[in-house]
Amino acid sequence: MGSWNDFNDAQSNTNLIPKGTLAKVRLTIRPGGFDDASQGWTGGYATRGSTGAVYLNGEFTVTEGPYARRKIFTLIGLYSPKGPDWTNMGRSLVRGMLNSARGISDKDMSAEAQAARRISGFADLDGIEFIARIDIGTDASGDDKNEIRSAVTPDHRDYAQVMGTAPLQFSGNAGPGATPQQNAAAPTSSSNPPAANPGAPGRPSWAQ
Repeated sequence: MGSWNDFNDAQSNTNLIPKGTLAKVRLTIRPGGFDDASQGWTGGYATRGSTGAVYLNGEFTVTEGPYARRKIFTLIGLYSPKGPDWTNMGRSLVRGMLNSARGISDKDMSAEAQAARRISGFADLDGIEFIARIDIGTDASGDDKNEIRSAVTPDHRDYAQVMGTAPLQFSGNAGPGATPQQNAAAPTSSSNPPAANPGAPGRPSWAQ
């Protein structure tokens, strides 16, 4: 039989980036319109789900390499009524993103490094480019999906190669919310799709 009569040897197209892949990505926050100034959540970036969970609806676009232009959708937890786990995971991811984008070792506790881990608002994260470690999770239907749970910092041996060129070191004189020039937040596109439905697939159990 020919290849168009017998499909047993056809490759399955899972369309997933392999787990553990390191890739340079750009974050676009899909705005949800929820603000809470007391928490520093301003600018309409946060999304509030029907259960009270609050998150950033992240669209991560691979910018270089064999998976360029592929998009990965991951929620960055800000608050969950079920406990602090989601908040802690979200804060850890953002810390890693800032370390990666601004060329800072996670072990660096200098005044300059601490300043580089501060932002003036979520606008500083919208458009940030960093190196992500691609993971695989499951959506609400139990199907596999790519996720981003951690960022790769300069401590990793492959950081410089994946980043391409070392990012400018953050200058503490620029103020706590400043960003290196090449990592400045990109303008938010008016063509961004609307924020995801609060019941969208892939939400952690404590956020549902």
